[in-house]
Amino acid sequence: MEEEYETFITFEDMGLRNSLLRGIYAYGFEKPSGIQQRAIKPFISGRDLIAQSQSGTGKTGTFTISVLQCVDEKVRSPQCIILAPTRELAHQIYAVISAISANMGLKIIELIGGVGGGGSGQQQRSSRYGGSGGERPMQATNNGDAQIIVGTPGKILDELIRGKIASKGVRHVILDEADEMLSKGFFEQIDNIFSYIPKDTQIGLFSATMPKEVIELAEKIMHNPAKILIKNDDLTLEGIRQFFVLVEREADKFDVLCDIYGTIQVTQSIIYCNSRKRVINLARKMRDNNFMVSCIYGDMPQLDRNEVMKQFRSGEIRVLITTDILARGIDVQQVSLVINYELPMEMETYIHRIGRSGRFGRKGVSINLVDGFEQEDMRKLEKYYSTHIEELPQNIAEVLR
Repeated sequence: MEEEYETFITFEDMGLRNSLLRGIYAYGFEKPSGIQQRAIKPFISGRDLIAQSQSGTGKTGTFTISVLQCVDEKVRSPQCIILAPTRELAHQIYAVISAISANMGLKIIELIGGVGGGGSGQQQRSSRYGGSGGERPMQATNNGDAQIIVGTPGKILDELIRGKIASKGVRHVILDEADEMLSKGFFEQIDNIFSYIPKDTQIGLFSATMPKEVIELAEKIMHNPAKILIKNDDLTLEGIRQFFVLVEREADKFDVLCDIYGTIQVTQSIIYCNSRKRVINLARKMRDNNFMVSCIYGDMPQLDRNEVMKQFRSGEIRVLITTDILARGIDVQQVSLVINYELPMEMETYIHRIGRSGRFGRKGVSINLVDGFEQEDMRKLEKYYSTHIEELPQNIAEVLR
């Protein structure tokens, strides 16, 4: 049975330090979101935490504020590691926590690797803050004073193995998009990371989706965690209207996509595909048909990925075609339309994709292009989320106003 947790209506009620409060308000937060009202206090009181909340409801702010309240400004060594599954998400977290902590005098670094074969100069300089690698024989070659480290699992593990992180002093570990981080693709790396840090380190897991098997696995590495969860039938985002267009063949999807973009005017939108090859081919075909689009995918050179994301965040790029690399956590304020050119491989990914629109209560629209083979998959999505996906009406321009 889930415990009841006290709700704190204002940030002042949580007993946060003044320097942190100034950063919270300067960043633009006026009052805590629902997940922030319930989850910040258990974490800063010392509890391990499993927190599930809808996309766009302030999870990043929740663990950012929690960590910043807990870190000792006087201790100049790593105290917290925040892990994210993609470089883009790690960079976004780094930007948020750096902004909110602006008045606190903390050193926060980003370790994401993948630039120029060994990290950018900034990343390489930032990584020299070492110490002893837990009980491992590897000794650090550099010393430093970073207190919070934000990064991807592969890069963080590499730095731990090489003895460049003083892991004995780590007191808090955050896993963002925890369901993915504890999946087969990342679990071995996460397990190895935990072998370097103290056994009593406080752990926080955050995600919009938290399958039962993930919770069971998480409990094995946590100590009596506080659980703040929502049910599957509460997951679908309020403010996002969901539609589908049924086509006879997969090949017809491109014509429908061109019709949609030939009819509407939206500030920014994201088109999701399931593979790198499909992303590249679709971007090429749309450009050949005089549509201005850009694309991003996992093994694109990191400098190129950074530039695409910079242009998309600034609004210079209006239509972005991508794989699920941008399905989780990425917050671009002006995205109002998400198109699933292909339905996602996993049902949990659907809510993450469509959650890129309708952020923090804003209105958004998702359109699913569905061929005959995908109809059953769409019905399964409706059942899983207890939702209804409507057929896209003829007056699509009215829908998107």
